[in-house]
Amino acid sequence: MEKIRIQKIMSDSGVCSRRKAEEYISEGRVKVNGRPCKLGDKALAGKDIITLDGEKIYVAKKRQLYYIMLHKPRGYVTTMSDELDRKCVTELLTKVPERVYPIGRLDKNSEGLLLFTNDGNFANDIMHPSRHVAKTYRVTVRPDINDEQLIKLASGVEIDGKMTQECSVVVLDKQPGRVVLQMTIHEGRNRQIRKMCEAVGLEVARLKRTAIGPIKLGMLKPGEYRELKPDELRALRNAITKK
Repeated sequence: MEKIRIQKIMSDSGVCSRRKAEEYISEGRVKVNGRPCKLGDKALAGKDIITLDGEKIYVAKKRQLYYIMLHKPRGYVTTMSDELDRKCVTELLTKVPERVYPIGRLDKNSEGLLLFTNDGNFANDIMHPSRHVAKTYRVTVRPDINDEQLIKLASGVEIDGKMTQECSVVVLDKQPGRVVLQMTIHEGRNRQIRKMCEAVGLEVARLKRTAIGPIKLGMLKPGEYRELKPDELRALRNAITKK
């Protein structure tokens, strides 16, 4: 039996995403056979005893994989649980028999398409910036926008000390005091759309993610979710740019 990286075993078990597992390992919260492990360590899934904060992680031999799309409403945070007792997106997934976790995130005041899975490899492929999976947003900004601001947004602005990649920006609607944009990015930086708009002097009044790669939010209502169809899943896998 081949040994597997511990963060992969944890993500495959549905405990958390691979990225979160790496955080737990770095914080010294994960042990293998009673001994603290470090990033890069491997173990035998189902044989070695892996614990997180003292609780054993169980690895099912055969586990059904779920790929779910949710229309996240405003007012929910994208976490599995929240110490401030705020509403979490996982509370909306009432009939999913397996524990699934969000792929990426939307902040509390944002809404729209959010994907969930218990497939750690799939989640890692979607989130990793090298895969270049497009994310499309409908962004309402105030008060108005000029050509210079549009060019800056499209060509790249500096946020958190680093330039953003080129992106697509289209004006969908323009009225006195508000403009509706469609923005498509290929990165996943924290609050990226909001920070990009703020960097060019625009206030974001509303932010809604409408698509991830070829998967569109469509007519799914806020708070509703469904499993991805086989053809949608194939299209999404095909959209992932391999290294």
